[in-house]
Amino acid sequence: MDARTEEAGPSGLVSALIASGALRSDWVRSFEAVPREAFAPDRIWPGIADGTRQQALVDRAADPAGWRTAVYSDIPLTTQWDDGAHTGDSLGTRPSSSSSQPSMVCTMLADLDVQDGHRVLEIGTGTGWNAGLLSHRLRPLGHLVSVEYDPVVAAGAAERLRKSGLDPTLIVGDGRLGHAGLAPYDRVIATCSVGYIPPAWVEQTVPGGIVVAPWGTTYGGEAVVRLTVGEDGTASGHFTRSSAFMRLRQQRPELPSHDAYFRGREWPADGVRSKKTLSPAEVGGWLEQFVIGLRVRHAFWTVERYDDGAYTLWTYDTDDAESWASADYEPGAGEFEVVQGGPRRLWDETEAAYEWWVREGRPGFGRFGLSVGAGAAQTVWLDGQGDHPQVAYSLDAFIPPLSVR
Repeated sequence: MDARTEEAGPSGLVSALIASGALRSDWVRSFEAVPREAFAPDRIWPGIADGTRQQALVDRAADPAGWRTAVYSDIPLTTQWDDGAHTGDSLGTRPSSSSSQPSMVCTMLADLDVQDGHRVLEIGTGTGWNAGLLSHRLRPLGHLVSVEYDPVVAAGAAERLRKSGLDPTLIVGDGRLGHAGLAPYDRVIATCSVGYIPPAWVEQTVPGGIVVAPWGTTYGGEAVVRLTVGEDGTASGHFTRSSAFMRLRQQRPELPSHDAYFRGREWPADGVRSKKTLSPAEVGGWLEQFVIGLRVRHAFWTVERYDDGAYTLWTYDTDDAESWASADYEPGAGEFEVVQGGPRRLWDETEAAYEWWVREGRPGFGRFGLSVGAGAAQTVWLDGQGDHPQVAYSLDAFIPPLSVR
């Protein structure tokens, strides 16, 4: 869909979403009755379609036409930076709340497959727009419970929902806990990404119920997973599409700085130089990051860019702050200098992950799936989950202590 709709208004956005195939017929009435502008703050930072960058502030008071155009474009809108600590007009350091891209809202609601009479749990109220759509759709037979960790964000959403005449149950608290008081739920949906599925989300869902959540590793790449809960309390299902959401706050990784790996030593320190034919550009796509994150455990990357289009891709181990790799990209080059330091050879692992993906036929997100077992055991698999699944990633999740507010 084009980033800007033909008409900067509710009908134009709805028409564009229908035309793109994102908006299903059973949701049209709710999208018409619950316009996005009723849930958008006056100050927004418009994003781009892939959800990974923000543009300059648009203030409704100063530019009402620009604000309306942004609100009714198929783009995400950042509405808070740095957990509310950033209050200026510039971009903050880290976006911490947003109004999700409308086409992503549509497709995730389609994955949820809400039916009349369902009880639904939403994790991440945000601006309240998704909660408003669900509340309208569930009336009069079903009900929505929405959990938001940030009390300021929650208060804003509550006021917007009240003005819109919608009345979900709003909870300020730790989304990892779900909300046991009104469980069980037929459906659970998260509007923030996770690196493991909190057990409470599965435990509070009825057998046969569905959990929809964006999932990704620390390395990068992310996709929406649609899990079906079994009679035995486990859950499993395929990934449905690429996504780019803000991380659940309690699962944000605390990553060491670049300097932590060198400890005052001059580059290349203990690094071993080599020439490689795999270009750093080949591993930078969202899907490629997802795959590498499955195979290269406990790692993350950054990029150092230069004026001539060249850059260095740095990869780091998150566990010991000792292993690192640098891969230098130069436009048009056939070989690329790589330096690897520490006990792990992270670029060799990256190459092996990429080559595995190529051998498997470059599978897309839809060929991968996630299984949530008893306790914390979680496994990502490729092409099935029978007796001999092709396991890509096995996670015995360390779950930080839960806090109740």
